[in-house]
Amino acid sequence: MIEETLYQEKYRPQFHFTAKKNWLNDPNGLIYYDGEYHLFFQHNPSGINWGNMTWGHAVSTDVVHWEQFSHAIEPDELGTIFSGSGVVDWNNTTGFQTGQESVLVAIYTSAGEFAPKETPYTQSIAYSVDRGRTWTKYEGNSVLSNLAKGNRDPKVFWHKPTKKWVMALYLENNDFALFGSPDLKSWTKLSDVHLPDASECPDLFELPVDADQNRTKWVFWGANGRHFIGTFDGEHFDAESDVLQTEHGANCYAAQTWSDIPSSDNRRLQIAWMSGGKYPDMPFNQQMAFPCELTLRTTADGIRLFRKPVKEIETIHKRRHTWNDEKLTPAANLLDGIEGELLDIRAEIELGDAKAVGFGVRGENIHFDIDSQRLACLEKSASLQPINERISLQILVDRTSIEVFGNDGRVSMCSCFLPDMADRSLKIFASGGTACIVSLDVYELHSAWSP
Repeated sequence: MIEETLYQEKYRPQFHFTAKKNWLNDPNGLIYYDGEYHLFFQHNPSGINWGNMTWGHAVSTDVVHWEQFSHAIEPDELGTIFSGSGVVDWNNTTGFQTGQESVLVAIYTSAGEFAPKETPYTQSIAYSVDRGRTWTKYEGNSVLSNLAKGNRDPKVFWHKPTKKWVMALYLENNDFALFGSPDLKSWTKLSDVHLPDASECPDLFELPVDADQNRTKWVFWGANGRHFIGTFDGEHFDAESDVLQTEHGANCYAAQTWSDIPSSDNRRLQIAWMSGGKYPDMPFNQQMAFPCELTLRTTADGIRLFRKPVKEIETIHKRRHTWNDEKLTPAANLLDGIEGELLDIRAEIELGDAKAVGFGVRGENIHFDIDSQRLACLEKSASLQPINERISLQILVDRTSIEVFGNDGRVSMCSCFLPDMADRSLKIFASGGTACIVSLDVYELHSAWSP
């Protein structure tokens, strides 16, 4: 593959991150530092399929345009490098700092099952003193010994009220545990968390409710998107909700949030692996979902987590098509003559007496059934309740994925597909009656890989 064709291949996503070549899965070590978002990821440097897990590394200034760097952390005598997280050690609790730059620390699983001499899974750290350009493994690894056969995926953050690092770690089955540390090197168990029907890749983070910084709740998240909303006092997480699910698509997995986003921004940003996509005859395998902003909002059902695409999608907006206050009848398609491959579609629809409304995108339907109040796309569906007899949709379309967000992110559905590349059709429809397009904007998008 010559450099001139890199990122231009037939099935290469154009605004979702992919590795230059070979296998990619879980996002790891998400850190913001000095104007840069760091995305590490599970990567096989030498093969198109899973194996030889190494931390790949990419950097962006806007979570849309990425530059892939050299591999950050490679396998060693303790095992291959499984998933984990990253933090900025602002107070130099590790003692690793050698200059003016704050130390970046990666916390990861050493997968001893794949070591030269098989050993149990343990947790290790590595650090960078040069803004993430080079990484050094801690000579005292591992920092947390084996507690369960496959314990893995440490997610670490600084808990300011109790002045310690906290780690959420997957143990086995549906069981997780929390640990505390003063220095990222020595860890003490704090408590257990049981998250039914979930495993792997935990995350634990605090969010304001309804944007009120004086009223916050915590979210405990598992790899498949199941989560609790509750409280955390530095020792124990206490669930105050049932097990919840915001993401309902076919291919969203192992999502993780960025650490150390400054208070001047104060968003909680998340990215996921779109597990299971197909990319025939491509030099790469698998892609990330588009980054989302997470919020907690009060609904009729209680406090719920919302996911919506980050505003930086606007950096690749190109041509805009717009409509307002237009009738939508079974016989009409306002989008006749408009087609596209890369799209950001935003619509607010008053349902009227229609039985269903939706979009056709490159041969696939995004369909809202009004009687059942269910939103469906690519063989998956989710409940979505109209608000004042209206629904809103945002749809991101890339070469191999469709991501649908209902009612400002109350429901998200991230799924991969493999379209007929010649089919760039686009339609909006109502069936069984007439609806009204309150507003509709269709943005054609630039490729994020374009110079």
